[in-house]
Amino acid sequence: MGAQIPNNIFLIGLMGAGKTTVGKLIAKSLGKTFYDTDHVIEQRTGVKIPTIFELEGEEGFRKRETSTLEEFAQQDNVVLATGGGAIIAPENRAILKQYGYVIYLRANVNELYLRTRNDKNRPLLQNVDVKAKLEQLFHARNPLYTETANLIVDTGHQPVAVIIQKIENALHALESSCKP
Repeated sequence: MGAQIPNNIFLIGLMGAGKTTVGKLIAKSLGKTFYDTDHVIEQRTGVKIPTIFELEGEEGFRKRETSTLEEFAQQDNVVLATGGGAIIAPENRAILKQYGYVIYLRANVNELYLRTRNDKNRPLLQNVDVKAKLEQLFHARNPLYTETANLIVDTGHQPVAVIIQKIENALHALESSCKP
């Protein structure tokens, strides 16, 4: 019996890498349900992420993120876009690896800067040198993303359709390689 495309697909990467955009499209293409952990947390709390950071600190937000990740990782047939910092906690990396196929959407710091520099809904980028902060986050988190991922896709200057095609090709190759 041959393997099928992985049941759950988890997208990881820094803010601005394209997880939500790519996630929605890949879910539609594969007939899966899309969720974004940040959006789920906002819906459940009734406030935006920066407000959670303000009231509960990053630690409080990360606790909410882990419980949301645990819940959705155990569902069937989902594509889940995680928050950029979800991979910081070792338990989150273990959950991702255990319950799905992990795709790291990687973009360089200049690209991330262009995509996030005016976004007021990113608490880690407020009142700081955005480019320097992104540089610091990239260097701190890139090894964790790389260690956790089953597949790395550069999202740089490529059209989103090309990124989707690369992911689909990798998933179909995985499916084919698992057949007897």
